Amino acid sequence: MSIKSNKSSVRKTSPKTKKSKRTKILCVSHQEDADGISSAALIKQAFGGDTILVDYPGIIDVLESLRNDEKLKKLFICDLGLNKQINDYFVDLLTELRKKRISVTYVDHHDIDPKVVTKLKQIKVKLIHDTSECASVLVYDTFKKKLPEHSTFIAACGAITDYMEHKPIASKLLQMYDRQFALVSATVLTYNIVGRNQKDPDRLLYLVDELSESKFPHEIPNTFEIAQIQVEKLAETMSKVRKSMKISKNLAYMEVLDSGASGAVNFVLGFSGKDVGIAYKERVDKGIYAVSVRGSASCKTHLGRLVSSVAGKIGGSGGGHARACGAVIPKDQMKNFLHEMNSHLTVDRKK
Repeated sequence: MSIKSNKSSVRKTSPKTKKSKRTKILCVSHQEDADGISSAALIKQAFGGDTILVDYPGIIDVLESLRNDEKLKKLFICDLGLNKQINDYFVDLLTELRKKRISVTYVDHHDIDPKVVTKLKQIKVKLIHDTSECASVLVYDTFKKKLPEHSTFIAACGAITDYMEHKPIASKLLQMYDRQFALVSATVLTYNIVGRNQKDPDRLLYLVDELSESKFPHEIPNTFEIAQIQVEKLAETMSKVRKSMKISKNLAYMEVLDSGASGAVNFVLGFSGKDVGIAYKERVDKGIYAVSVRGSASCKTHLGRLVSSVAGKIGGSGGGHARACGAVIPKDQMKNFLHEMNSHLTVDRKK
């Protein structure tokens, strides 16, 4: 029998008045790319705690589940962009958490409605937002005093896979390492996250844990073997895209049947020669299409804003960056979405 248990047994406290101490630290981050995974790993390095990985729509379900978490003390939300459909509810849910004196830090690099920014500041959410760097670099730059030296490499990998390695902070981080080593590492990490790996949440959380322990991707068991499988699948996807993609006046598009839309969309863009490529895959269980959109270097339209507007008008949701974004579109509205995107791009070309 320990002294601690004796001491606690002497102090009788009514169950009604006893309050559980808040000690839990939680990071909710984007599960679909290396920027989100790297962000989660960096938060774990700096603060410890638990990790939950979600896709963009999943953030609301998680926040709802945290309403009654009596242990939660600190919440970090990383690399999870918002859209018009969830903006207000997102703020409402964070307001509930803040009323319980839960610390909330939101790190993101997607466009945020200025009204949402104002509301988040009013409820004293710690907002770390900059569209000129990726989320993992923002996490690194904000908490670098709490992070080990290896964190620079984790952040650099996130920047590479988000095509943001040339940005001011990211470029300095990348200069610390052999470029080819960093590119291979970031690619292997990405190929362990995308595709069929999205159906293995335990594996994704394992990657977060291993990275947080300052391991390089090649030091994590089976990463190269898994990456090879993904590369082979992408090679198959290339030939399917050449045969099956369709071309409109201002964009090219393709429905994907046996791989992820994000894996095919760059091929659609590249092979078509158009400024915009769209790939979409049906989520039968939810009655929607998951859509990935990419723009070429010469694309003058901010695709994230356009997708958000078009998707919102037909009962979907979406958004993202100027040349890389996504959407969730109701199954019966997919043709309409493609038509509206093509039409709006025509208007933009005439401006």
